[in-house]
Amino acid sequence: MPSFEQVMASPTAAYEEALAFFRGKGMLNSTLLRIAADLDRNGIAYAVIGAIALNQHGYQRLTVDIDLLLTKEGLQKFLDQLVGRGYFPAFAGATREFKTSDESIRVEIITTGEYPGDGKPKPVVFPHPSEYCEDIAGVKTISLPKLIELKLASGTTAPDRLKDLADVQEMIKVKVLAEDYAENLDASVRDKFRELHQAVARAGPRPGHSEP
Repeated sequence: MPSFEQVMASPTAAYEEALAFFRGKGMLNSTLLRIAADLDRNGIAYAVIGAIALNQHGYQRLTVDIDLLLTKEGLQKFLDQLVGRGYFPAFAGATREFKTSDESIRVEIITTGEYPGDGKPKPVVFPHPSEYCEDIAGVKTISLPKLIELKLASGTTAPDRLKDLADVQEMIKVKVLAEDYAENLDASVRDKFRELHQAVARAGPRPGHSEP
């Protein structure tokens, strides 16, 4: 069976994988379910974050890796119990980036207490994975308000993470979020949410698209 990297390197195969992914099938989704089962079986608290979480909440965006939020203790359990048993370091010495042994799908880990974006201390911080988490289709997923909060904090502090702000705008459209949804977020990112919401509202529906 070809690896995920080989599939994504082929325009035709990558297209088929993308279609399967958006139908909830394909290599990435089957791997996601296996990772969730592995973590649960080994008692490792987790929440999926990043693009996978966007998809879990209804915004379809293709991705090529799986981002996980673990505690520092959970990361150590992952290293002790799963590396060498279905997962291996993505490169020599890697302790946060791994690949699955069967499909060679990249798995990246963030831990509780880290700061999004530029990594500098700020009011928004990656939480304990069980604190802001919901089960979506059998996968523990970070809650939508916390996901938006983290992306806003990331996109406003890291110049190379502007796509996080675009993700928030797309989620505003997909979930038809009201401007007062900002009250669900940390005070430090509320103004940015309102700014992005107002930009979406000013733009209105795109040509060829009807109102939601």
